[in-house]
Amino acid sequence: MSFSVDLRDLTSVRADSTRVRGRMAKYKVNDEGVALARKLIDDSKVDTETNWSDAAPSTDEENAKIDQEGYRGYGKWHLAIDTEASEETKSRYGFPYGDFSKVNRAGLIHAKQRASQNDHDDVVEAAGRLLEHLDSTTS
Repeated sequence: MSFSVDLRDLTSVRADSTRVRGRMAKYKVNDEGVALARKLIDDSKVDTETNWSDAAPSTDEENAKIDQEGYRGYGKWHLAIDTEASEETKSRYGFPYGDFSKVNRAGLIHAKQRASQNDHDDVVEAAGRLLEHLDSTTS
């Protein structure tokens, strides 16, 4: 019997988790992620209808993104970086906001709520500003 394991999956945690291997993640705002989200909003690449549970990328989609663009490209779809996590792991990035093609409004709301629950005030502020920007461009 043989099987294969994608090593990227072994380092993965829920993307919005604040605990990484038993320690509290130390998040800072991911400026590249915020900039990409703002550009996508400006370009009307947004989803205001789909629930985040349906829009959030699957593990296979995350791995495909890493294969295509590396961890940095994958990380641009997250609002925060765990400064103590290894750069070549999924666990370095937290608070995803889109499906690798569009900003998902519910994803921003989810990120803001999870950041608020765990006292990541800078992430709360960044998600809030993006939500305001999205709402001002879609109304």
